[in-house]
Amino acid sequence: MSALYPLKFKTIYKDKIWGGQKIKTYLHKDFGDLPNCGETWEISGVKSDVSVVAGGALEGESLANLLEQYKDELVGKKVYDHFGNIFPLLVKFIDANDDLSIQVHPDDELAKKRHNSFGKTEMWYVIETDPGSTLIAGFNQELDEQTYLDKLNSGHIMDILNKENVAAGDVFFLPAGRVHTIGKGLLIAEIQQTSDITYRIYDFDRVDDKGNKRELHTQEALAAIDYKHYPEYKTKYQPAKDETVKLVSCPYFTTNLLDFDKDTSKDYSALDSFVIHVCVEGAYNVTYNGETYPVKMGECILLPKSIDKVELETTGGFKILESYIE
Repeated sequence: MSALYPLKFKTIYKDKIWGGQKIKTYLHKDFGDLPNCGETWEISGVKSDVSVVAGGALEGESLANLLEQYKDELVGKKVYDHFGNIFPLLVKFIDANDDLSIQVHPDDELAKKRHNSFGKTEMWYVIETDPGSTLIAGFNQELDEQTYLDKLNSGHIMDILNKENVAAGDVFFLPAGRVHTIGKGLLIAEIQQTSDITYRIYDFDRVDDKGNKRELHTQEALAAIDYKHYPEYKTKYQPAKDETVKLVSCPYFTTNLLDFDKDTSKDYSALDSFVIHVCVEGAYNVTYNGETYPVKMGECILLPKSIDKVELETTGGFKILESYIE
């Protein structure tokens, strides 16, 4: 019997120039003395911010140490063979009290060449919005590099960006290369490749409290950007109660939505992967091997590969983003 069990981690809180208070007021997570909280990193293998186990026999162990110790028992053989001692996903909550910068992330090939890192493909699930909130994903027209640069340098970058009205429950898949930003008033769950590489394209000419503008990465971004225009940027899915609904499936992660009002059981024995639950509404208990692990909105839990079956028990219902690597 593996010593592994359903794992929760200590939240890593990050204040940001654009951060707000919803991590505290809506998700009920206490970020202490920080003036705001723009992001929480819930499960992270990024070297500068590795998650640490909260609770149970492994409390205080880092995710990196667990991976070295348990290898494919933790993440699955195929995942371990591919990623080694790097945990492949990063899970965040993001509270935008102001528009984030317009940005883009490199793909695996470019990130490897430039930074010896993975690229950054990600997805957003919108938890809560202020009235009229919008975000940007992709371009609203077909472009080439020169047209893009002309618009950027003349101060008209916003004219070519695709702006979306946003409601709670909306999903956006953002492959590496897609220009994007989260708009003011959005509270979002983000699931992404383990990478912290961002090329900032435009930052609305903002300055920090010392009067300095943030660094832009105009040249670096050029080779990273996907200049194509796509007919749809919002992910279409059909919500369904008490069923597993697939939201996103890509080589880096598969994410499903579980919107349940009743108890259910999950059998993960056919998966050669860990499973992450991100609770975006309600609360439930994960029961495994006679032990109960409570999870509520704003919390995540990691089910190691060595766990095949769990019971999910609820009194008031829950919404979970369920992610793994196929």
